[in-house]
Amino acid sequence: MNNPKWRGIFPAVTTKFKENEDLDHAAMEKHFEFQISSGVHGLLTCGSLGEASTLSFEEKLEVTQTALNVADKRLPVLVNVSETRTANALRFVEQAAKMGVQGFMVMPSVLYAADAREAKDNLRTIAKAAQLPIMVYNNPVAYKVDLTPADFIDLADCEQIVAIKESTDNIRRITDLRNAVGTRYQLFMGVDDLSFEGLAVGADGLLAGLVVAFPQETVALYNLMQAKRYDEALKLYQWFMPLMHLDVSNKLVQNLKLVETLVGVGNEFVRRPRQPLVGAEREFVTMIVSKALATRPDVSAYL
Repeated sequence: MNNPKWRGIFPAVTTKFKENEDLDHAAMEKHFEFQISSGVHGLLTCGSLGEASTLSFEEKLEVTQTALNVADKRLPVLVNVSETRTANALRFVEQAAKMGVQGFMVMPSVLYAADAREAKDNLRTIAKAAQLPIMVYNNPVAYKVDLTPADFIDLADCEQIVAIKESTDNIRRITDLRNAVGTRYQLFMGVDDLSFEGLAVGADGLLAGLVVAFPQETVALYNLMQAKRYDEALKLYQWFMPLMHLDVSNKLVQNLKLVETLVGVGNEFVRRPRQPLVGAEREFVTMIVSKALATRPDVSAYL
């Protein structure tokens, strides 16, 4: 199997709902097209930011089909795999593969913190069933499973595993991975407020959050870093940082859906038990967005 060499900006897109919590496919179509027309390089559906834990098996496939329809093969569409049981994950990847997805992002079970042996076996089993490229989501902060550079050396013989979304919150890990596995895997930084640092030390792309509201700025940051125009990139990053901090939160979904709403590219509808922000939390996000919009840089020259 050929390694697709994914790189660039992959938004972890939000799942759009109606006020009654039904899926809003029309809103998703509009938002996915907004991302694509803004220059992103791929889409990731049904991730943590996409409220995967609130979606049924069938709904995840429906959301992904909408993304596939909008993308129309213009860029890769990946779907997150986060089933709590391996057997269900196998059924999911088999059905999604038949729909035509270009690959998967696989995260650990959110209910059980597997050890490295269990986690690697799970990945190998899913990869065999998928027979499509896989990005491994490594986020020990949130999911209590940490696959180390040594573990990825061990997994290197699994040809379907082609990329890593690294979210350890430890920027050293990108360099450690490069030293351990070279260019065997594409490396994506998965922590928004480490974007500059991750790209500076050799990450191939960003699996990003705030891109859902500010895609052109995110693509511009990537382009500047690729061109080694670090001074300009740093200035843009410094403007972006207060927004990016909103992604590193237990309420990242509510935060980012409010940001989308304030910039006119989404709505705040979430599925309970989540509820839209109120009070001081809402005022804080609104203040950050207001300041960002008032000082928003012109990035058209970098696109």
